[in-house]
Amino acid sequence: MTHKTKGIVLRTVKYGETSLVVTIFTALFGVQTYLVNGVRSSKNKTSKASYFLPAAILDLVVYHQEQKNMQRIKEFGWAKLYRQVLTNVHKNSVALYMMELLYKCLKQPEQQTDLFDFCEDVLQELDDATSKTTANLPIFFALHLPYFFGFRINDNYSETTPVLDLKEGSFCSGTPQHTQFLEGAEAQITADLLKVMHPTTLEDLHLNQPVRRRLLHHYHVYYSLHIAEFGQMKTLAVLQEVL
Repeated sequence: MTHKTKGIVLRTVKYGETSLVVTIFTALFGVQTYLVNGVRSSKNKTSKASYFLPAAILDLVVYHQEQKNMQRIKEFGWAKLYRQVLTNVHKNSVALYMMELLYKCLKQPEQQTDLFDFCEDVLQELDDATSKTTANLPIFFALHLPYFFGFRINDNYSETTPVLDLKEGSFCSGTPQHTQFLEGAEAQITADLLKVMHPTTLEDLHLNQPVRRRLLHHYHVYYSLHIAEFGQMKTLAVLQEVL
């Protein structure tokens, strides 16, 4: 039986001479793995493999059987034809980072409509974003993504609770008895970011590269505390270099 669904490409691995194994976050079935035959060719410059670049948003017709670990795609085409995300170095680095982070968080193949809509919206905003918004998008995405997985930081920052305890995911009044916390300007910026509900507002956030780097580092510590076997982010070094 076939189903129509949108999908966001998370990861692509070459398989054999002409095929791909593609991990796609679908609107209908959540994260799924697909074997896509015959889309790679060294002789064909218009290879259909370009549809399966990470961050591509596709319209799909898929075969789906619950008991199978690997599915197949019957038809595919662009749902969103980007202007810059797949070709601009800065925006593509942000998109690749987002896809790796999302891939690490998605553990079960279940429908998550709100999460899919959020990711699709952020990618579309990235395509049209200014350079400042583009630079701020990774920290926005990293900070808001946990909401969909049940470990979002509690937005309770105040004069009496100015320290962010990363283990507890909440602001507190005093310094915790461990090293996983934020205070001062970094806690304040995090509190401000938690109130940002749409990427367009990021244009008004004035941060320099060292601050963004430190915040991303701290947020990754937060992920590692709340997601088992989170590990290292391969795209982080490239992202920090580019931005």
